[in-house]
Amino acid sequence: MSRAQSAAKWTRGKASPSLAAMTREQDLYAPIKALLERQGYTVKGEVGAADVVARRGDEPPVIVELKLRFSLGLFHQAVARLAVSDLVYVAVPRPGGRSARRALRDNLALCRRLGLGLIVVRADGRAEVQCDPGPYAPRKSKKRRERLLREFDRLRGDPNAGGATRHGIVTGYRQDALRVAAHLAEHGPSRGRDVAAATGVAGATRLMADNHYGWFRRVSVGVYALTEDGSRGLEHWAYSWDAD
Repeated sequence: MSRAQSAAKWTRGKASPSLAAMTREQDLYAPIKALLERQGYTVKGEVGAADVVARRGDEPPVIVELKLRFSLGLFHQAVARLAVSDLVYVAVPRPGGRSARRALRDNLALCRRLGLGLIVVRADGRAEVQCDPGPYAPRKSKKRRERLLREFDRLRGDPNAGGATRHGIVTGYRQDALRVAAHLAEHGPSRGRDVAAATGVAGATRLMADNHYGWFRRVSVGVYALTEDGSRGLEHWAYSWDAD
């Protein structure tokens, strides 16, 4: 196939090299150019500091920044281009795999937050617009806010250093489990209602029955005892449950 034929093929937006062959940023250029040309734009690459610039009549220019993967540098470049035009896109090969799809979703949200558009190039070489540039006003979730505040009120003291995960995150649920375990360690097998009254953990019976941490075992109806794992849990998490 001649270069002219290849260029025509790109312009029509048909097949292109697979993502495995996309080892350079310029490999993304032809699919992006084809996408924009189908919408009536005149497209040129490497104009000034921009990777791709497209014009259509007297409309503001469209700017596209190309990268083989998402990076902080890509977003820095794109945000800088907003000083030139409000129509700025970032373009990357469409990632594959579960974790990659999650990353795509997260970066899509970031693009929207920043007022940027996002284009991905599929394995078959087709370019797809995931979102267009524009102001973004996220809807507040009353349910999520209430859940966050409930967890804040339930958590006793401040047992978690912000950002620390090596030792494990202490939740209000875990603190309740530790209080229940401490009661059983001191008093032996106990009825759920007695544990609830003594510890202030209203859902003590359900907590022991669910036994998410393997700390409790059922002795008889409504009566639970501490397991060896529960005893170790009290030692491992000793710093976290009695903080006031």
